[in-house]
Amino acid sequence: MRLLLVEDDPMIGEGIRDGLGQEGFAVDWVRDGAAAETALGAEPYAAVLLDLGLPRKGGLEVLRAARAQRNDVPILVITARDAVADRIRGLDAGADDYLVKPFDLDELAARVRALVRRAEGRAEPVLRHGAIVLNPATRAATLGGRPVALSAREFALLHALMARPGMVLSRAQLEERLYGWGEEVGSNAVEVHIHNLRRKLGAGAIRNVRGVGYTIAAE
Repeated sequence: MRLLLVEDDPMIGEGIRDGLGQEGFAVDWVRDGAAAETALGAEPYAAVLLDLGLPRKGGLEVLRAARAQRNDVPILVITARDAVADRIRGLDAGADDYLVKPFDLDELAARVRALVRRAEGRAEPVLRHGAIVLNPATRAATLGGRPVALSAREFALLHALMARPGMVLSRAQLEERLYGWGEEVGSNAVEVHIHNLRRKLGAGAIRNVRGVGYTIAAE
């Protein structure tokens, strides 16, 4: 799951990027509002973590511009501004949630998962497809009730497919969900992960649509 982090404080930004990275998220980090707008126009993100006090262009301006352009990406405001009036302005400008600094990284990750879940139209916190069950909160996977050990990339790839059953995702689309900026992507990385998932879940678990991409097999 790929996120955009907009935070100008180097220590906070690095802590969030590394902490969410350990939770299995791919995080692109920019440090000002203008760079955030450029990134939003160029990349698809599962969610945005947006500070308000940014150089070049403020967070509220970025937020209002995104909504004016009908960009419906879930946006979580993360800021030290804790006045009720500030929260109201952020939410009325189009934010989906508001978290005041300092915060716990586990809570931040949980709020991101909730935002993405709502954006995907799901109420249940786990994903189910046939005998496969994924729990994004614990990053646990089971097949027919039995635990399946998945690497972080394997889990993220399977999550991307199960979140959109019936949709065919190209290799490029899967790479976008698995890797952030600066991360090296092998030429056959997606194919290797698919191979490993089929070995662990069954050869028919993931279907290849020739010339298009991959989709989770029918239940």
